[in-house]
Parts: sequence; structure tokens; C-alpha cells
Amino acid sequence: MIVSESLRQLERWTGVRGRPYDGALYAGSILKSLMTARNLLESWALRLEAEQTRVRGTARDQPIAQVAGRLVRTIGTLHLYELTLPQGSSIEQETPFSIIFQDDMEPTEGIVLGGQDNVAVVQIFDAIGPSCTDATVVPDRAGFLATSAKQLRNMVAQPDAYRLGPADRLAPLLNLATGIEDLSRSGTGSSTLTTIWTDELSVRRQQLAVLAIKLIQANKRILVVCPDHQAADTFVGTIARAMKAAGLTYKTWVSRYEMALAQQVEGIEIQELGFEAQMHQFYAKSRADKAALRRKYDRFRELTPVLAYKGQKQKDLDEVRLLEWRLLTQVSDLQAKIKEANATLAEYENLPLLKRLSMQVVGKNVESLHQYVELYESQCVELRRELDIAKARIDALVPEAAVPKDMRPEFAELKEEIVRLGGTKQIRELLAAEEDTNRQAFIQNRRLVVTTASRVLSDPLFSRVRFDVLIADEAPWIAVAPLLGAAGLVHERIVISGDRSDIASAGLWASLESELRES
Repeated sequence: MIVSESLRQLERWTGVRGRPYDGALYAGSILKSLMTARNLLESWALRLEAEQTRVRGTARDQPIAQVAGRLVRTIGTLHLYELTLPQGSSIEQETPFSIIFQDDMEPTEGIVLGGQDNVAVVQIFDAIGPSCTDATVVPDRAGFLATSAKQLRNMVAQPDAYRLGPADRLAPLLNLATGIEDLSRSGTGSSTLTTIWTDELSVRRQQLAVLAIKLIQANKRILVVCPDHQAADTFVGTIARAMKAAGLTYKTWVSRYEMALAQQVEGIEIQELGFEAQMHQFYAKSRADKAALRRKYDRFRELTPVLAYKGQKQKDLDEVRLLEWRLLTQVSDLQAKIKEANATLAEYENLPLLKRLSMQVVGKNVESLHQYVELYESQCVELRRELDIAKARIDALVPEAAVPKDMRPEFAELKEEIVRLGGTKQIRELLAAEEDTNRQAFIQNRRLVVTTASRVLSDPLFSRVRFDVLIADEAPWIAVAPLLGAAGLVHERIVISGDRSDIASAGLWASLESELRES
């Protein structure tokens, strides 16, 4: 029954009517050759939805009481805690959860990054203090599965938003029953799909590091997915060490999405490579730069009216000084005329008759000369009075117009900076704008992002980000659904790395062929 339905689906996929059913092996071989990424996405979306139904209401999503926790570290706005669950309890990695406290503290949420037995290492979004006791953890595995299934369906429903060409080359490999037979026919030697199979983990990682460096130098954006966060930490240390040896600034290019569990790997401090740590550092610098700009702008606004006022006072001072010069010039001219008149009066009796007659013709005689002297002296008195007023005004204006020695160079430097940034209006808009910690824009500036495949599938951030190359580290230990979810985000190339014997050991790449055989 299942086989017949599968063959009918094949007819719809291909438009060609197949020959009568010749057995499960024949049907399986056809399915393997025709299986595409779209078909796998639909199939695994159904599987995740079915698992979600099974999980809902089971022990995997039941509240866990009497949970104790302690703070491991805080980076930016995220906090890493170690939760101790009651014996026999555990929470799967990548599972989102809520923590409810006995007191009036608000509940908070997080995800499980790792752990062992009844100890879970979790990342939460709100600090709950250095420790907590008697808390209740509510896992939401069903929600995680629902989110993952929805993302797979979105990839099918939005072909323009996701390029499934590279994922199509990956589909036959993921649909192998054991993962060992027919590897040579799975397209692993193409430029779109490359495999690195070897049983030595260190050799595989070194090969991947060399490849990643070449891709970074070729200006490619790389997404590296690992089975779990511990493997992601190790890979980050390996690639960072290789880049350091190659003379590359790995801190600029590499980002470990979510908080790293380890402090140091292969001598590399990987905490500072965490996405949250990088964002926190970047926006802390951004906030510092913004604060510095605000101080400059405020100082510019403070100096502008001061210098404008002093500039006006300087103009007033220049006018009064010009008036003073004119008054002094007039006084000097009058004093010269008084001196000349007094000299004439002193010598008047001794002047030749002809000279005196000529002076009388123009109205200059002893009486008139005395009148001129009196007039000139009265004018001098009036001018000196005006001079006193002018000098008093100058004395008042000098300190008002005086500019401290360093003020003008400071203002000129600030003005140059304001003009360079687009003027005061542009700066006001910049300072008034709310700080937008755009995670999407920030992650797109990273050349190599390392995380888990499940995180890629379940985190909405990755649905908006695209990469050139996907590297799957320890791929056999990554389930098909998250691996397909990551493959749908790349444009050019997929690199699969691992030990071929692990495909059968892990058993995560269960194929439709095996289902047909079991039917």
C-alpha cells in the first residue's frame, strides 16, 4: 500500500507513468534516484509534526520541579547557568524552556546548550542572580519541533527565498539506507557537493580549516554546522588557531553563534568569539562613540552662541575704536589750529602791514583770533568728553569681546567635525535615533559563523540570512531535518565531513528506501 502510494507520487513528480511494481528494492532505487531536497523537506516536516504530536503531553514536556541553578558567566545580555535537575530528569539539547520561581520574580526563558545526566547548561535571557533554588523548569520540546517543521515548510513554500540547488545534490546522500553503499554515485565529487571522509577527526578538522581559510580569502560567507555546542566550540578553536598561524585576524572573521561553553580551546580564548560577546563589544563601542559625539555636539552648541556674542562685541569694539580714532584726529586738528592762532596773536604786532591787511580781509584780526581760540577750545572740551565716553565703552567691551586662546581652535575643530558628519541636522537625527542592535546585519558581516544545525533550523534569525558555503562538521551525527534546513541557506557549495562508518552507527539519515523495505 505504501509502495503503491509512493509510486503514484513518483508519477506526479516526474510526469512519467512507471511500469508495474517489481518489488520494494526496485521502488527504493527509483525513490533514491529521484528524491530531491523539496521531497525530503516535505517528508521531514511531516515527521517533525508527527513527533511534535507524540511529544505533547509526555514526560519530555512536563514541568520539572525542585531545580537549582548557579550562574556560570554573563556576556552582554545573555547569561549562562548550570541547572541541577532531580535525579532521573534531563532536557534534550536545543530545547527551549521557561523557568518559574517560587518568589515574585518574573519567569524567564532560555535554551539548553549542553549538559550531562541531570545537569543542564543553559542560556537564558534575564539574569536570575548568582544562584536560585526550588525553581520549576518547563521544557517546550513540542514547540521546538513545531518551529523546525514550520521552517522546513517555509522553505518548500518560498522557492524564491531559498535556493535548493545545492541541497538537491545533498538529498541522495541523505537518503542512503546505510550511508556506505553507492557513495560514489551520490554526487560527492561535484563542485556543488564535496565530501571529506576519513576516520581521523583531527585530520578532518585540519582539512576543513584549510578549506575555510581559502574560502574566506575568496570573500565567501561560510556557515559551519556541528552536531552539538561542544563540537562547535572545538571547531572554533581549530579554525581560529589555523587562521592565526596563517596570519589572519580570526577575531574579525569568526563568530560562534550563541554562548560558547568552553573558555579556551587549543590555546584560543573562544569566549570573545561568541556572537553575543562580539555584538556587546561592538555596540558598547558604538555607544561610547555616540556619547563622545554627543559631548562634541553639546560643546559645539555651547560655543556657538558664545563666539557669536563675542563676535558681535568685537564688531562693537571695532566701531568704538574707530570713533575714538576719529575723535582723537579731530582733537589733534583743533589743537593744531589753537596753536597756530596763539602763535599768530603773539606775533600779530610784529607782522608786516601788508600781512595784517590780508588777514583782516579774511576776517582774522586780534579779536576774531581770540574768538577762534575760544571756539576751538570749547570744541576740544566737547570732543574730550566724547573721548572719555568712548574710552569707557572700550574698557567695557574689551573683556566682553575677548576670546580665550584655545576657544577658537577648539570651535574650528568641532565645526570641521560637524560638517564632515553632514551638519547639525544630520547629527541631531543620529543622536535622536534609537540604538538598533540589528542582529541580522551584524551576523551578515561575519565571514564564518559556527553553530549547531538545530540552532539554524529553529532560530528565526537564520531564516533571514544567506551564505555562500555550508560546512557540516561531523555530518553523520546531524539529523536530516536540521542539515537540510542549513543546506537551504547556501547559494554555491556544501561540504560534508565525517567518518563514513558513523552514518550507519548514528542512524540519523533514515531513508524512504528503508521505510519501503520495512513495509
